[in-house]
Amino acid sequence: MSKVLDQSYMGNPAKAKRGIPSKVEDFNAWYPFIVEAADLVDKRYPIKGMDVWRPYGWKAMRQIDSLTHTEMDRTGHEEVNFPLLIPEDLLEKENALVARLKRAREEGVDPDELRDEEDEAGFKKEVYWVKHAGENELDVPMFLRPTSETAMYTMFPLWIRSHKDLPLKVYQMVNTFRYETKQTRSFIRVREIHFFEAHTAHATEEDATQQ
Repeated sequence: MSKVLDQSYMGNPAKAKRGIPSKVEDFNAWYPFIVEAADLVDKRYPIKGMDVWRPYGWKAMRQIDSLTHTEMDRTGHEEVNFPLLIPEDLLEKENALVARLKRAREEGVDPDELRDEEDEAGFKKEVYWVKHAGENELDVPMFLRPTSETAMYTMFPLWIRSHKDLPLKVYQMVNTFRYETKQTRSFIRVREIHFFEAHTAHATEEDATQQ
């Protein structure tokens, strides 16, 4: 299909444009058409919401990654790479953190001013679980990272032993996983996400604010 689309674009742009669904009238038809026509990803992989990057799309993504690396170097961040799996006992910490940040944003207050809400689900309903290794049931179930705050902040106290270890500025580019139950859409709502995150720790609030 993409070859036909490419030929129509090159030979008769006006004709190709007439074949594109209207963005205004039917965005749900227009968006996947454009993604497929541009050969960015292929969503026909047999797991919903986990698209295959096509060569052109992956080259574009790597260009974005390259710009991000450059900016991180400029700001003094160092690249790290954390494990994909996180033990179950850290999930409640993840849930509490996510819930508090969400409430702080909604209420326009500092997250430190809020107490954790026990009834908040956080990422609990969205994670992929790993409960077996081969045929053996794991003593401690693990889940695929939806983000890496909990994993990172578990290690930060081991790395920061005094003020001399500050500021600590790290980042990573990894894939994260969320079991999206709503309709998936390439790049907008997927279950496997090409993810960039940067985290810092500072000696003072002023330093953190400047960062």
